[in-house]
Amino acid sequence: MQKNNTMVKMTFWDLINATFEKVKEPLSSKEIWLKSEEFGISKKFETTGKTPWATIGAYLYTEINNNGEKSKYIQISERPARFLTRELGKELDIEKFSKDKQKESDTKEKIELKKKKFNERDLHPLIVAFTKTDTHFKAHLKTIFHENSRKTKKGLNEWLHPDLVGVYFPFKDYTNETVEIQRGLSISSVKLFSFELKINISFGNLREYYFQAVSNSSWANEGYLVTLNIQDDSTLLDEIRRLNNAFGIGLTQLNAENIYESQIIFPARENPEIDWDTVNRLAKENINFNNFLKDMSEDIKLGKVKSDYDKVLTPEEVEKFINDKEIINN
Repeated sequence: MQKNNTMVKMTFWDLINATFEKVKEPLSSKEIWLKSEEFGISKKFETTGKTPWATIGAYLYTEINNNGEKSKYIQISERPARFLTRELGKELDIEKFSKDKQKESDTKEKIELKKKKFNERDLHPLIVAFTKTDTHFKAHLKTIFHENSRKTKKGLNEWLHPDLVGVYFPFKDYTNETVEIQRGLSISSVKLFSFELKINISFGNLREYYFQAVSNSSWANEGYLVTLNIQDDSTLLDEIRRLNNAFGIGLTQLNAENIYESQIIFPARENPEIDWDTVNRLAKENINFNNFLKDMSEDIKLGKVKSDYDKVLTPEEVEKFINDKEIINN
């Protein structure tokens, strides 16, 4: 008699339960997956998805929402969302656990910041390289040095200047005849972008960072908050989506492993009209922005790009820069 060697396929629920049995503490959906890898549980699991933790989160959210008090699982926190089996939850001091986790997270973030060899401004060459080659932007960018702004009363220029501004020229996408017709009809395909860069975005800093971008980027056709790392939590993305719907500032995440595969997570809402009053104020307050306008105006007159914007590194230069600065996605 032949033996049946067919292996029973492990399900997401099998993986989730086996991980909780091993760890016995609240975990986020991504932590469940990482712990399952750490303990070798995921070796018995097959998935074609690139983000299995997203599916784990969906399973748990659906189970809890559908079954309420009868669910085998509970959600013990929202930011980030952590889960546990109801049985294990009876033995846990949830309030103490949450405080300890927050303290641990704050300490870890401080240590990571001290270890970093790079700062926010070191991300500028990366967004410059991405936006120049990305088909949505195809933009020339210019860094706005805040230290070059006029000294004014404390707080007057706070959140006024974006980190970078950019311009898309239609010269290579439209024929000369099309450009001339647009001029005759007083239509312009030139588009202005504004970018606010951050290394990490989490629930702790989201509102400050987002409204900083709202304050200094809403004057442009499109304004973006750009980050290297986003805290892995679906509820955080839901909040960013809500802010994006309400205020229109987009979100882009840089990919340090391949900068050309960076992603526009939420596209900005396009403003058909530029806020010229704010543009005028920026030009008065900051010499870099003033020069950007001059260069842009000159290039529009010439019908080609002749001015100096931020240097666009070659792929080889980008890779060397990232390695030298030890820039990584956490």
